[in-house]
Amino acid sequence: MFISNSEEEEKETKEKRRKVNMTAAHNLAATMASKASPSVVKEICYGLTLGLFAGGLWKMHHWNEQRKTREFYDLLERGKISVVAAEE
Repeated sequence: MFISNSEEEEKETKEKRRKVNMTAAHNLAATMASKASPSVVKEICYGLTLGLFAGGLWKMHHWNEQRKTREFYDLLERGKISVVAAEE
């Protein structure tokens, strides 16, 4: 069977790419295997940081809602607003 030069070159290129891909896969596997396990102290620090941040946001939201409620009842007590619908 006759194969032209371009077909032979194409086959060689495909074979080289396959070998490079296999080498890259082996390198990645070796790198992942040599990495140390995650640090427990780091994980605890990350968890504490995220927890404190989320807790701070929740507290800020809670304080804002308390302020709105306090303002509403203060205005209601002073008579500046009313909860009774105005008659037409």
